[in-house]
Amino acid sequence: MTPLPADRALDTFFQEARSKLLDLAAIFDRVGRGDGTPAATADPRYAKLREAVALLLGDAPNKAELLQRLFSLAYDPNWPRPQPRF
Repeated sequence: MTPLPADRALDTFFQEARSKLLDLAAIFDRVGRGDGTPAATADPRYAKLREAVALLLGDAPNKAELLQRLFSLAYDPNWPRPQPRF
């Protein structure tokens, strides 16, 4: 599979990316303005969002993979396998 040329990717996805970034900024604003801000900003989920933003600002070529790993549980070989239903 041939990757999309960089300039075409930017042209194609700029508006979508801008919209998602504005949504994220609005979420951070709501948390920052709401009652109980110190407790919310101490929440591990908030820390994950901030870490995700830092990943996006980095130079890694595999940002999507890194974000997926950030928000995923580590593999556990002892997880129960799904059982068939009868």
